[in-house]
Amino acid sequence: MKIEVLGTGCPSCRKLEENVREAVKEMDIEAEIVKVDDMKSIAASGVMLTPALILDGEMKLSGGVPSKEKIMEILKDNE
Repeated sequence: MKIEVLGTGCPSCRKLEENVREAVKEMDIEAEIVKVDDMKSIAASGVMLTPALILDGEMKLSGGVPSKEKIMEILKDNE
């Protein structure tokens, strides 16, 4: 599973990345976590609001910071 966290480095973006890493660790799943902070790459992904979460090329959310538990639900639904 490839997980991309898109954001420019704002506190919300950092919190989303932290929550993603905690969820992956707690679920004990294999995942490549990539932080994308380049604005051109973010725009090319079609993201209008950051932070955003992309799983295996599919945008799952943007413009908010879900809890670790919500991220775990998203990851479980993607397995």
